[in-house]
Amino acid sequence: MRTINVDKITKNIKEMCIEANHYLSKDMKCAMDQAISSEESPLGKQILNQLKENLRIAEEDMIPICQDTGMAVVFLDIGQDVHFEGGDLEDSIHEGVRQGYQEGFLRKSVVGDPIIRENTKDNTPAVIHYRIVPGDGVRITVAPKGFGSENMSRVFMLKPAEGIEGVKDAILTAVKDAGPNACPPMVVGVGIGGTFEKCALMAKEALTREIGVHSPIAWVHDLEEEMLRKINLLGIGPGGLGGTETALAVNVNTYPTHIAGLPVAINICCHVNRHVVREV
Repeated sequence: MRTINVDKITKNIKEMCIEANHYLSKDMKCAMDQAISSEESPLGKQILNQLKENLRIAEEDMIPICQDTGMAVVFLDIGQDVHFEGGDLEDSIHEGVRQGYQEGFLRKSVVGDPIIRENTKDNTPAVIHYRIVPGDGVRITVAPKGFGSENMSRVFMLKPAEGIEGVKDAILTAVKDAGPNACPPMVVGVGIGGTFEKCALMAKEALTREIGVHSPIAWVHDLEEEMLRKINLLGIGPGGLGGTETALAVNVNTYPTHIAGLPVAINICCHVNRHVVREV
């Protein structure tokens, strides 16, 4: 049994919120460079270079990559041999977000009630997803999610008879409907299977997978590559102004499902796709 003080969780999440909002992850930098090289439209290439310049300025001047610094989404894979002490784990996560957004001078975008809509003034609460795994470690993923792209996400409850072609149509429909509103070039997370809420969670988590790392399942790997090609043929392009680089990646997660259903969720993220991972 390993004991971890929750203050350590707070400290790491505070730092991760600031890091995610100021520095593009290495995999996203590589994907952006590849997009600049591959973009066939002169205007599209110009926009991508402008986005890259924005990223450089943000990193050098320690200012947010985007004015929408997102709602904090936190994934925790907690080893079953871990014991937390020093306070409530969930409170410590929210406190880390509060400190990160206040000390990092990040925009506070969370409202405490979805209808009354009074700002909480510290970007809490976070959205937290827990998973118990073997071992005595804790893996934390912080993924601040801006709502320009979040609002473009979709869930389709398909009939099983619609099969793989129905899944492909659902993905392309979501991307077409998103158009320029998701701040392309985008990353497309897809969840297939499970239930209504499970497929949405898988799609969200798919966005945190390293760009260029494909599913080990052969048909899923093929689907990721096919969907990336077809999305980039839509002509939406960088900034929605036309081009060949509409998406940087399509990441697909799957799960067993009921004989009567085929749930599919598409969670779209903008070109920064903020995510930071740490082991504590």
